[in-house]
Amino acid sequence: MMSESNGSSRRDQDQDQDLGLYFLETCKGREMKNKEEEEDEDEAPKELNTINSSGGFAVVSTDKLSVKYTCVNLHGHDVGVIQANKPAPTKRLIYYFEIHVKDAGVKGQIAIGFTSETFKMRRQPGWEANSCGYHGDDGLLYRGHGKGEAFGPTYTSGDVVGAGINYAAQEFFFTKNGQVVGSVYKDMKGPLFPTIAVHSQNEEVHVNFGQKPFTFDLKEFEAQERMKQQLKIEEISVPPNVSYGIVRSYLLHYGYEDTLNSFDVASKSTVPPIYIAQESGIDEQEITYALNHRKTLRQLIRNGDIDVAFGKLREWYPPIVEDNTSAICFLLHCQKFIELVRVGALEEAVKYGRIELSSFYDLPVFKDLVQDCVALLAYERPLESSVGYLLKDSQREVVADTVNAMILSTNPNMKDSKHCLHSYLERLLRQLTACCLERRSLNGEQGEAFHLQRVLGSGRRG
Repeated sequence: MMSESNGSSRRDQDQDQDLGLYFLETCKGREMKNKEEEEDEDEAPKELNTINSSGGFAVVSTDKLSVKYTCVNLHGHDVGVIQANKPAPTKRLIYYFEIHVKDAGVKGQIAIGFTSETFKMRRQPGWEANSCGYHGDDGLLYRGHGKGEAFGPTYTSGDVVGAGINYAAQEFFFTKNGQVVGSVYKDMKGPLFPTIAVHSQNEEVHVNFGQKPFTFDLKEFEAQERMKQQLKIEEISVPPNVSYGIVRSYLLHYGYEDTLNSFDVASKSTVPPIYIAQESGIDEQEITYALNHRKTLRQLIRNGDIDVAFGKLREWYPPIVEDNTSAICFLLHCQKFIELVRVGALEEAVKYGRIELSSFYDLPVFKDLVQDCVALLAYERPLESSVGYLLKDSQREVVADTVNAMILSTNPNMKDSKHCLHSYLERLLRQLTACCLERRSLNGEQGEAFHLQRVLGSGRRG
């Protein structure tokens, strides 16, 4: 029968292994996540769709970017209407395109807007359900039926007219000659195709899907929209003492002792002293544990001094590194190998890898990272390769975070080992991410995909 002390020791080892594996997965998944974020943009329209169009009433140019009405219109079902070759992309803040009215023709019955995939291709956008169009001959906006509503000025030969979707506000908006005409609520769901229509003899328009600069300042419009969102956030009042406590707990959690001291000195003139645990629910006793040791080890790992860090761990916290096949030991051995590659000591790296990394190769949970480490040797410029992420400072941070969490887990007063993984600030940011993703889900997955690192800039730490 296993003794109580042995059982407790085994549970502690399992817990430490779980923490180490968590950071191992973080290490393995970080680059995959970055690639997914880079590939997150869906494809935008580039030309007009000559297959699904009201053929016979209009002629499309060979570059599929111009359309001309060559017939004499007789009724409302002989419209020369044409959609873009792809729907408007949805994973962005704003989508926008423009037309240049080269010739308004006999009646100037030109329209621009958005229509669904099932739209009747012989009708003006806005005259049928699931469509919206701004019409040039009367300046009216049509939304799903034949009766227009007052909206903006008419437009004619020489004018540049644009149509866009503001996913943040869930609105359609239209422009004329670089100025916003107006906006309306986007009450249409599903894929929406940029659509233009011509409906009287000699009407001709050229469409710009972004292959050249827009007349409308789209970047400024996007900046204004982001500023609106920022102002809404800033309207939310957070007591200074609470924000102080959250930032302070972050510095404590990650062992930034010197920064913490400077922060405390600077805050004395602006933040009155408070008992943080009482005001914000933060338990400082859990995160002040071994602060100086954690600070020292983080600095060593950040400087690439892995041997010294290993030595300090064996001296101060031997249970953490007593199992040489644990995830924490694996990450430290990998980082030592990486540091040797960093300084160009390739022969020494090979020897070290054969001694320390070879035993991990046949273990599925470690195999991918071992392969990435070894692959560094195959490139003349490894930093520019697909495994170059290992040579960045962010990889050192992952290892330092792992060691930091493992030390916190040895605190006998730690109520929950999960508290070792993330600071209070990061838990709030994770909740923010979940809320933003839920909001986007409620909008049918439309709008700019939320990436916290993109929002925060260059990352969690400078």
